Order: sequence, then structure tokens, then C-alpha cells
Amino acid sequence: MAKIKHRYICNQCGSEFAQMFGRCPDCGAWNSLEEVKFAPTKTRTLLPSESLQASLTLPEIKQDKHQRISSGYKELDRVLGGGLVPGSLVLIGGEPGIGKSTLLLGVAQQLVYQQSVLYVCAEESAQQVKMRAQRMGLSDQSPKNLYLLPEIDLDIILKELQILRPPIAIIDSIQSLYLSSITSAPGSVSQVRECTSILMRFAKKENITLLIVGHVTKEGTLAGPKLLEHLVDTVLYFEGDRFASHRLLRSIKNRFGATQELGIFEMADRGLIEVSNPSALFLGNREQPAPGTATIVSCEGSRPLVVELQALVSPTSYSSPRRTATGVETNRFLQILAVLEKRIGIPLSKLDAYVASAGGLNVSEPAVDLGVAIAVAASFKDRIVDPYTVFIGEVGLGGQIRSVSQLDLRLKEAAKLGFQRAVIPQTQVLQDYGLTIVEVGTVKDALIATTTPTDARESQADRSIHSKTNDG
Repeated sequence: MAKIKHRYICNQCGSEFAQMFGRCPDCGAWNSLEEVKFAPTKTRTLLPSESLQASLTLPEIKQDKHQRISSGYKELDRVLGGGLVPGSLVLIGGEPGIGKSTLLLGVAQQLVYQQSVLYVCAEESAQQVKMRAQRMGLSDQSPKNLYLLPEIDLDIILKELQILRPPIAIIDSIQSLYLSSITSAPGSVSQVRECTSILMRFAKKENITLLIVGHVTKEGTLAGPKLLEHLVDTVLYFEGDRFASHRLLRSIKNRFGATQELGIFEMADRGLIEVSNPSALFLGNREQPAPGTATIVSCEGSRPLVVELQALVSPTSYSSPRRTATGVETNRFLQILAVLEKRIGIPLSKLDAYVASAGGLNVSEPAVDLGVAIAVAASFKDRIVDPYTVFIGEVGLGGQIRSVSQLDLRLKEAAKLGFQRAVIPQTQVLQDYGLTIVEVGTVKDALIATTTPTDARESQADRSIHSKTNDG
């Protein structure tokens, strides 16, 4: 009988050790080692019909031209880089109840009219999945190409895959599967690692596209070893606010396309619906502007999004003022506040300061700095910023406005949504998008060029009369 061996595996970096440590020697994480018991495996010998694969040069390698498979969702195809690649592994993570299973069942609903799909529901019964399918409009009269397998044993799942050989297979979820040769419980580091490795080899060999659901920890990262993200071809994160209806699908890793691409959905009674005009979700009412608001154009991958930023500056009732940022990186927000106080002379050290993006969208790139600075300054002065002006630029510590990437793409999106002016860094605009371009070199220049001289408490009619009087 084979002797059972003990190993200790770090659930952060996946390193193996022969003895227990309180702190992982490789990654330095505390209390991250987990004991794993397994029997030593025998060395595999090659059969007479098999031979070692010799190395090849690049010209000798024949490239298979596989046509991508459309998932049925344009937003998902955008994030994937054009569709599903045959033989690839796609890992989708997200918080519980965010809509991962609903999205994948919707993909299966779109694909059953073209090819067969195997849905491994390891966390639910077949009856529960059917109830969700009926709520989403998948009736019993649909093509008989969607197969449900409520199973957690990986050996049985692999046998079913070999029998059906479906082009698409969905695993919901990888943390629920187990391999009988490993003694640890499902969801452990060793189980997740071995199950994913076996599925990866099977998918590459049989040219089957696997869509895998992954759990996340309380910190928001994918549960299991970090090796899980290295094994798969694509890692997608499903994000969203539980109090909002929209969902964001973000690409973190993609071997077949660009990363940081963004797809936007809306959760409805019949499942997820694609959002055709995502900028409308993150824009306020431009007909009734409020003090302390500014509009920026953020780029998520190759997608520009017009987002309204709201700032509030008020006297503090505490010994130290509060600083709160929602949707904006906190460190950059604190840096902008310091620049406004040092370079512009706004006394913010004794005031509470808040900033938030409309819809709760995370806009952490440096191109939103100028919009944050304008919104904070407008709230301090209680002034209204022109709602048909967008602000694009990075703010340096010296108060200067630096250039940003994909400027033409941002300006094109702003012009398409009806904006009239754009405050940008001093640069050369190659095309005319019908916008009035205002080039500024410092934050002070931007404040002079954009804030209106009227008080925010004046009504729209008073501002109109005031403007006509000045013109006269």
C-alpha cells in the first residue's frame, strides 16, 4: 500500500513545503499554509506507439485558423476580444448574487441554436437551473442541445465530456469540484489546482471551450491559489453594486485580446440585458446643473465612458476633516486636494471633502484628475460648471496639466453625446470633432476658463438675464 505523504501548500502563491511554517517563505503571507495528504504518483512511461515531441522552430509550426464563436452578447464578445476561442479556458469571478450563473445560462441560451452545450451545475440541482432558464425565457420547445449535469465528481464530468464532446462546456463552479485521488475537501488549494489543470489539458486536447465560474474572497480576489489565474487563458471579473441594476464585466487577463476591456449589462426580470449607451448611465441631468459637478471622459480599455463627478466641500465639525472618495482612487483624491490648497490657495485643510462618480463606476486612471479638481473647486466656491463641458487631463504636483492617452477617442465620444467644449492639456488635436477646444497648462488656467462667474443659488432665469445684461 502506498504511503501517504504530507505536504503544506500556500494558498496565496501555491508553493509546496515539506514542513509547516507560520509564514510562507516565498510570498511572506501569514497563516497561509494548508496541509495536504496524498499518495505518491507513479512515473508515467511512454507506450511503444508514443514518442517524445521534438522542439520546432516558428516557421515549422502550423497555425490552426479557428473562427471565434459568438457568445450571443456583443458586450461579452467585446471583452473577450471578438468572441470565444475554441479550446480556451475562461474564468469568470464575482461576488455572490452578482449574476455569474445568469450570464452563463444566457450564453448557453444563445448558443443552443448553433451547437450543443454542457452545463455542469455543481452547486445547484437540475430543477433549480430549469427554473432560472424558464424565468429567462428558455422554454421546453427550444433546441435539445443544452445538457445539464448536476455533478461534482471530476471523473464523471470528464466521462460525460468525452461522450458528448460539446464545443462549449460551462463549469459552475470550480470550487465545488473534487478529484477522488486527493483526500482534501472540495474548494481546497490542492483540489482547485488539480481540477483546473486537468480541465485545461482536456480542453486543449479536445478543442473544447470551457467557461468556469470562480468564487471570490471577502477581499474581492479569486478564491484558491494564484496559480488558478495563471492556468486559464482569460480572467473576467463581474462587478456591480447590489443596490444598482447595472453590472460591469471587466477583463483582467486575456491571451487572445486586450485587457481592461469593459462590458456593461443591466439586470432585469428576464436576465441580463446589454446596455447600448453606457455613458447615459453615468451622466447626470444636464438641464438642471448643480454646484460641484464636472464631467470627465474615462477610458476602460478601448471604450470611452462619459462620467459625471460630484464633489462636496463643507465645514467640518471634527478636529480632523473627513476625506471620502467613491469611485475615485483615494490617494489621488488626497493629492489633488493638496495641489488645490498649495497652488491655488483654497483652504481645504479645515474642510470636509467628498467626491463620488455617478453610478459608482470606478474611474481610477490619471485622466480624471482635472475633473476632480474642477468639481472640488466649484463646490468650494458654490459655483456651477458648464454642464456641456468635459475635462480631460492629469494633474501634477506642481499644478500643471499633463497629457493623457487616447485623447482623440475621448473627444469623439464627448462630441457624439452633444458636449460643446473640452478642456484638455496643451497638445495637438489631429481632428475636428465639432468641439470648442480649450487648452490649459495649469489647474488655475482651467478654473479661469470653465467656472461661471455667477453664484449657484441664482436661478436659471436669473443667470440668463445676467448674461444678457453683461452682453449689453
